[in-house]
Amino acid sequence: MTSTVSTTNNTSTLLLKRVLIGAGIALLLITVFIMPSILHPKPEWSKLWMLRPLLVVPVAGGLAAAIIHVLLGWQAKNGWPKILVYFVCLLGYIIALWLGTVVGLDGTLWN
Repeated sequence: MTSTVSTTNNTSTLLLKRVLIGAGIALLLITVFIMPSILHPKPEWSKLWMLRPLLVVPVAGGLAAAIIHVLLGWQAKNGWPKILVYFVCLLGYIIALWLGTVVGLDGTLWN
């Protein structure tokens, strides 16, 4: 019974690490992207316009990383070729970041 608990703890720890890494990469990218606009925002934007992209994009990156965690576990059980699964995961992460960026920047830099 202890091996089941240990396996569950390892899986949830790995999931948390992947989600934090995915969200961290997304936060870093959106911060670099909006940094020049923070200094000279347009007057029609609210004072705290940058909070929306700084929250939405890391959430999208974290959710994409959680989906990647599930796909990598599924690949291990079903024996799919690793290169195909990694390609699908990378493509999915890029698409999730793109959609998160569009939603986060809608009405400000994306207008």
